[in-house]
Amino acid sequence: MTYFIATYGCQMNVHESEKIAGVLESMGYTLAEDIQKADIVVFNTCAIRESAEQKILGNIGALKPIKAKRKDMLIVVCGCMSQQEAMAGVLKEKYPFVDIVLGTHNLADLRKFIEQKIAQKKRVFAIEEQQDIAPRDAMPMVRTSGVNAWVNIMYGCNNFCTYCIVPYVRGREISRPMQDIVKEVCQLLKEGYKEITLLGQNVNSYGNGKDETFAKLLQTLDALPYKYRLKFMTSHPKDLSMEVVDVISKGKNIAKCVHLPIQSGSNKILEAMNRKYTVEHYVSIIDALREKVPGVTFSTDIIVGFPGETDEDFALTLDVVKRVQYQQVFAFMYSRRKGTVADKMDGQIPLAVKKQRLQTLLAVEKEISEKLALEHVGEVEEVLLEDVHPKLANKLMGSTVYGRAVTVQGAGRVGDFVKVKITKVKNSVLFGDIVEDEYGYFANDATLFKNKRTS
Repeated sequence: MTYFIATYGCQMNVHESEKIAGVLESMGYTLAEDIQKADIVVFNTCAIRESAEQKILGNIGALKPIKAKRKDMLIVVCGCMSQQEAMAGVLKEKYPFVDIVLGTHNLADLRKFIEQKIAQKKRVFAIEEQQDIAPRDAMPMVRTSGVNAWVNIMYGCNNFCTYCIVPYVRGREISRPMQDIVKEVCQLLKEGYKEITLLGQNVNSYGNGKDETFAKLLQTLDALPYKYRLKFMTSHPKDLSMEVVDVISKGKNIAKCVHLPIQSGSNKILEAMNRKYTVEHYVSIIDALREKVPGVTFSTDIIVGFPGETDEDFALTLDVVKRVQYQQVFAFMYSRRKGTVADKMDGQIPLAVKKQRLQTLLAVEKEISEKLALEHVGEVEEVLLEDVHPKLANKLMGSTVYGRAVTVQGAGRVGDFVKVKITKVKNSVLFGDIVEDEYGYFANDATLFKNKRTS
């Protein structure tokens, strides 16, 4: 018996698909390479944009003729899209070949629902409105992200940005106990993972009282007796405290790259988005990080074409991008979502205008990221080797503590920290040669390198 998981959306969904895989493998299923040949197919869905939702529905529909020939195939739909109000009804009526539909809050019941469907031969529709995080934290998992391990520190969101459906499908914020998080990270480091990424819709608001804040969590994890890289996402500017800035500046393992979504460079649009900060406040955080964390880099999220956004508002966004000099920008056209405040706003922007603004923004980002990358040619940087390059023979892929992607040549292994001399840049990716590994063995001493690698 085989399974296939189609994952859409954010890193939270990627991690939850690891848990889905853990459940299925505990039931005896093995991974199938071809979705059409799998005995059970799980669609782990996203609802953040209409385009993603339509793509998912199209891919579910593509299995209809396959299911008609293979009656025993099970099709499961879970995640944010199915948690939306009325979506379970749509799937039930228009997709009669779908066997199981569950939401975000009862993912831990997946095994029970599969066994129920097999035993009773009846379709299962189970969407819960309340969440209990303990069962989800206890789910088995098959980690699929190489040297990186995802770790949930909280679930849900309390922010209610006017464009976002996440609070409606993920529920209110619930933070995991700090001792549980530390225990999980310790186990992962013992198992050999070299990068830990903390996950939450707004990690900066993590906390279960005055002794369990995000700053305290970072500080505790950074002090663990391992050499590794600690990352986190996603941060909300309104909650990123100076205490967190101080912890990052003093951290020995904390990555010096911060993903801090700005969404718009116009205070008028930020207010309409209900983001609860101003451009001036946002820039003050950037300045504080730059002052206390030398070399720190930034990435961000930006929405273009939000209702009411004028050419002048968009120009202000470009001004912020040029001011901050982001290493990477994740840019999106505003997508209307039923049930959100912005969906009913006046001043909806034509698609052609949104497309043009997106192209303009991406062109500015490309110019900046290429310029920033070129500044590092000739430097020697520490790189965590993360994977074998899928296209370039004898090359590895990795990243620096500042989040810069590097393609590496030399005697290294996935999971190693190595010193790399940057030799060139292509499409904002650094290329370089290993000059030293983490144990002090130098690439120009071939005998030492060979002995180290074979011992």
